[in-house]
Amino acid sequence: MEDEMKQPRILIVEDDEHINNIIYTLLQKENFLCTQAYSGSEGKMNVARQTYDLIILDLMLPGLSGEAFMGELRTNLKCDTPVIVLSAKEKLDHKLNLFDLGADDYVTKPFEVEELLARINVHIKRSAKSKLITLYKHKNLVLDCNTMSVTIHNSELNLTRQEYKIIELLLKSPTRVFTKQDLYELAWDDVYIGEDKTITVHISNIRNKIRQFDEENYIDTVWGIGFRLNK
Repeated sequence: MEDEMKQPRILIVEDDEHINNIIYTLLQKENFLCTQAYSGSEGKMNVARQTYDLIILDLMLPGLSGEAFMGELRTNLKCDTPVIVLSAKEKLDHKLNLFDLGADDYVTKPFEVEELLARINVHIKRSAKSKLITLYKHKNLVLDCNTMSVTIHNSELNLTRQEYKIIELLLKSPTRVFTKQDLYELAWDDVYIGEDKTITVHISNIRNKIRQFDEENYIDTVWGIGFRLNK
């Protein structure tokens, strides 16, 4: 049981049984614990009931597509498990769209198993390092990186993905003043194209959600610069 707990868990979501079995056999030999799923819906059910260290995801899936699965994973399930996408589509704009959805890596079919294994090991090691610290706390606000949840006085805040990312950035760098450009580019993973009200509105929404449970100020406005965690 102790050895099993140390083995990384990987979910394989691939409808092609032959490819799924090839990946499964490869990873079993490398001492990974693997779960096989053959549709996006089956993959989603597995994620809902089990924590994984990595997900290998095909795009052309029956029912819930790979793209739709990514949306469910990052928004409704609030799961930050690394995802390696497998796809025969090679166009740059398609790859960029997947990264926007929250994918961490992309392997083009047909692929060499050695390359896939190397990428898997990189993400497993990176994820293990990031999970050494999983809880960040400021006053009564607690962020859990494993569950991607934020609670205050033991009540979970209902946050959008960007609101969560903003709080995560502030709590992980409590002394840093973030400009609007910093927050936009880090939370949206996009290029900031100039002054707008997007960040201001999101900060206001976060403050309102916190205020439902705690009247104390948690985010300071640094006029002319940006925002930081209240000291």
